[in-house]
Amino acid sequence: MRVNEIFYTLQGEGAHTGRAAVFLRFAGCNLTCSFCDTQHETYTSMSEEEIVISINKFPSTWVVITGGEPTIQLTESLIHKLHAIGKKVQIETNGTIIPPPNTDWITVSPKFEYCKRAEIKAERINELKVVYDGSNNMSVYETIKADHYFLQPCDLQDETKNKKIINQVIEYIKKNPKWRLSLQTHKILNMP
Repeated sequence: MRVNEIFYTLQGEGAHTGRAAVFLRFAGCNLTCSFCDTQHETYTSMSEEEIVISINKFPSTWVVITGGEPTIQLTESLIHKLHAIGKKVQIETNGTIIPPPNTDWITVSPKFEYCKRAEIKAERINELKVVYDGSNNMSVYETIKADHYFLQPCDLQDETKNKKIINQVIEYIKKNPKWRLSLQTHKILNMP
């Protein structure tokens, strides 16, 4: 498997914000989004057993598998091996590939407004996370079935634009209370 990095920190976004978690970042993605700020192309080849040994060094029972796009490489057998050592598995995906059925928590962050070939195929969504950049057509997300809905202001690296986006997100949530605010607390706290 092509592993970009394995690291231990707190989950910075969504329903599990603040939870200690081991992050497994796979290299590669099936989409090319202009705003992507994740460096995920470099990798080390690791077997499933090597990944499990590395993850088991950390005390948290929560594992977040991300990328790039994790479902390109994620297997049912890797999740089974992580379950066998007492871990629960969350994936952060664009939803274009159906995840393994034994995944414990599925966070889908759709990209169909930004990238071609980004139709959601995930059949179960625990958490829908929409990155709002000020131009999103929110009506396209209203029909997506999920257990939880999060709206996350997009960081445009411009303080004035970011403040405007945050205010738009707050106003949208106040008018549409099924949505909840997700902030990138790992950036606010300067964590990995």
